[in-house]
Amino acid sequence: MAGIRKIVKSLIPTKLFREIEPYGHLAESVLMNIRYGFPAKSMHIIGVTGTNGKTTTSFMIQKMLVKAGIKTALMSTVAYGVDDDIKPQIQHMTTLSAGLLQKRLRDFKRQGVEWVVLETTSHALAQHRIWGVPYEIAVMTNVTHEHLDYHRTFARYVAAKVRLFRIAAHHGRKVGIINADDPSANKFAAVIKNVVTYGVKEGELHAEKVQLGSDGSSFVATFGDSSDSYNIHCNIPGEFNVYNSLAAVAVGRVMGLSKKQIETGIQALKGVEGRMTVVNAQQKFTVIVDFAHTPDSFERLLHDLRKSTKGKLITMFGSAGRRDETKRAVQGEIAGRYSDEVILTEEDDRDVDGNGILKQIASGAQKAGKIIDKDLFLVLDREEAIGFALTRAKSAADTVVLLGKGHEKTIERADGTYPWNEVEIAKTALKELQKKAKKASK
Repeated sequence: MAGIRKIVKSLIPTKLFREIEPYGHLAESVLMNIRYGFPAKSMHIIGVTGTNGKTTTSFMIQKMLVKAGIKTALMSTVAYGVDDDIKPQIQHMTTLSAGLLQKRLRDFKRQGVEWVVLETTSHALAQHRIWGVPYEIAVMTNVTHEHLDYHRTFARYVAAKVRLFRIAAHHGRKVGIINADDPSANKFAAVIKNVVTYGVKEGELHAEKVQLGSDGSSFVATFGDSSDSYNIHCNIPGEFNVYNSLAAVAVGRVMGLSKKQIETGIQALKGVEGRMTVVNAQQKFTVIVDFAHTPDSFERLLHDLRKSTKGKLITMFGSAGRRDETKRAVQGEIAGRYSDEVILTEEDDRDVDGNGILKQIASGAQKAGKIIDKDLFLVLDREEAIGFALTRAKSAADTVVLLGKGHEKTIERADGTYPWNEVEIAKTALKELQKKAKKASK
């Protein structure tokens, strides 16, 4: 089907193709549902959508349900599988093509899965790739600037995500779980009757006594008055993961889990690959790998790291080719504002001029006061950029954060797709630094 779509795309003007493309996906979804016997109908589906936090929230929910003794499958950006048998997701997409999506749902059904936690993107919703999937609990993490290269306007982007809640309004529990602190919350609440809101500032379910640390966060999640509360510990650092934990608590409450099941379930998740992953290679400074690739995720993550970093904060990232260009300078400005040094590099440049992308990002960093070759560096080769970023850390108080690739196992360039593992590359670079340091000390 992908090959046919590529041929059709080459024959039709871009504007017209964008208008008819969703109907092609819809036809494919119908055919794949028929082929695999409408597998989702026999299972309960929880959909998680949002700009940031989808993956971590999905992992939290799935882990919580598994620990509660419920046979639960997961499909996310990072991984898929049943219960604790979770496999890496190789494809560079969150919600898969209709064929692979339905095939995996059929496999889950054959394994006796009761619930599926399905990370669901705006693309999949707008293109009807999830047709035939009867979501009954819908979760919204947040909605911020992203994918405007495809949706063209922020309103269309929001509308695509709201579609998940429209689907949930017609199935099963018919519940929408919504981040009340998000400006778009009312748009989601308007399409579904049963709503549970959560947040740090607003919401029925809210966080109190929040304690943030380098190894995670602890807080009390309170529903209404203080008599209905949960003592939550999240093992993944960052205030944004307080929000993700609250969303998971809300799902647990809707499903009737006990206080103990909710608390132990969330604490059971030790981490998610490429989400605030601390690279442990006996280094003298902190190295973190994260998938953050939107202005909002940059703002949240770098704000938290700035507060927790006593020394220099060194940030390395790029911006994907053939994706939203308008966010590049914005992310450059955010990185420049919070970081002591910024290193710009490739990130799936594809067939787009990488140096041109770096200049677009650099324009934003320069607005934040960064100066090229002083505290702003352009290093196109990503592996070289990682090594360079590590050399800029001089003390144990420094933090180097590598953003944009996270869990991904490939990197896309003009001449093809290559294997990639950011954590392992960082570990190798750290070992090289240690060798050089030992030689220099002799």
